[in-house]
Amino acid sequence: MNKKISAVISNMLSRKSTDDFIAQSKTTELKKTLNIFDLLILGISAVVGTGIFTIIGSAIVGSSDGPGAGTAVIISMLIAATASLFSALAYSEIAAMIPVAGSTYTFTYATMGEFMAWMVGWVLMLEYAIGNITVATAWTGYFSQLLKGFKHILPEFVVNFPIWLRNDFRSIYAMCDKYGWDVHEKMPFINLPFGIEMPIAVNIPAIFIVLVLTILLIKGVKESTRVAGIMVFVNLSIIVSFVLVGSKYVAPSNWVPFAPNGFEGILAGTFIIFFAYIGFDAISTAAEETKNPQRDLPAAILGTLIICTVLYVSVALVLTGIIPIGNIDTQAPLAHAMRAIGKNWYAGAISVGALCALTSVLLVYQLGTTRILYAIARDNFLPKNIMSISKKFHTPHIITWISGLIVIIGSLFMDLNISAELCNYGTFASFVIICIEVLILRKTEPDRHRPFKVPFCPLFPILGILMCSCFMIYKGLSGGDSSLYFLLWIIMGLSIYVFYGYKNKHLKD
Repeated sequence: MNKKISAVISNMLSRKSTDDFIAQSKTTELKKTLNIFDLLILGISAVVGTGIFTIIGSAIVGSSDGPGAGTAVIISMLIAATASLFSALAYSEIAAMIPVAGSTYTFTYATMGEFMAWMVGWVLMLEYAIGNITVATAWTGYFSQLLKGFKHILPEFVVNFPIWLRNDFRSIYAMCDKYGWDVHEKMPFINLPFGIEMPIAVNIPAIFIVLVLTILLIKGVKESTRVAGIMVFVNLSIIVSFVLVGSKYVAPSNWVPFAPNGFEGILAGTFIIFFAYIGFDAISTAAEETKNPQRDLPAAILGTLIICTVLYVSVALVLTGIIPIGNIDTQAPLAHAMRAIGKNWYAGAISVGALCALTSVLLVYQLGTTRILYAIARDNFLPKNIMSISKKFHTPHIITWISGLIVIIGSLFMDLNISAELCNYGTFASFVIICIEVLILRKTEPDRHRPFKVPFCPLFPILGILMCSCFMIYKGLSGGDSSLYFLLWIIMGLSIYVFYGYKNKHLKD
């Protein structure tokens, strides 16, 4: 019995060598088509989207989960960017040293062993797949707003289609409570045995865009980045023009008080706005499809973070300067601000830019989900046949469909706020892990060639660990359902490993 327990523990702690990972990546069927420009497009696509067009409003004004930061949201952004920078440096060092698919999952397998690798991979699924539900929900909101701009052209049933066809049932219940509506008038129900009523709500626009992007990703990563490149160009053009046009209407008096809710508001704003920085690490998931990963991965990761931080701060200053903080809309803040200064035509253009931005975010998140699942299945934690590569497109088509279905099913019962906070928990956890792994590899493999090194090591990785850990603790102590859901997610991942993953892997290895 003792020998059996010892064997189990030994397997759980067993590491896969860095050389094995690199050798395995050289035999991959994935096509190496990405250059530094493609990686920057992927990074900016993932980061500049939800933050500027949606989350920024909640970070400034506040929500039921915490006070807003006001104009001091720029401090929240800089804090979030600093925490992200430490993690970005860590990602850059390890991704250049171990350029394989799987991101933090793969790096954890090489440093902490099998069990921790599985749990990190499970947490990454929370970051990407659940984060995608947030973005898909936001996409539906902007799509609905765009349709309203055609109310004199399109039929009324198209412009204002029923809310149960564009929301999850939780959101509909919340809206009915807020506005005093009868939920039975807003949503159909199916009568089940024992007097149980099952609500019917299907977010049709979200399902549609996820299906379109799933098909696009199956056709190829290069093709996907071309589409993302077009959307990023439109997105950046809208953002830059908003800053230029809006700056003419800035009233410095709107910046006073600078921090209406003090440091508490700044911290709450930091946690919310951190969702806007999620995505730059998705660049590392495409390592096996990059032509020159040792050079291009670090440059793209750090370049994405710098460019997006400058854009965020510029937009925040202009937005809070145009209209008083109390008048900022939390659903479509930029479009609402343009309407407030009489630029109705530009508000419509912003809706188009928002759809492009959110579409590109969806694309990159789904790419990250598929590549992480691919790496996990390759290590036999999941059925091997799901990592089948399409002979025509050389992409993991089965896993791509699975990741798309996860988002579609999740959009039926998860609302935007819960999925966003869960995604943040996953991100903070993965950021802490990646910083720890830099410290481990510096000790275990000090002589391995590192095309990029984290400066001031071990100080910077330790600061990254402390900052991200403090954010997780802060949010956990502040209450809310998301901390409980995160714990349940961890328990679910642990159960899958115990009852399936471990057995499946060691029967086949």
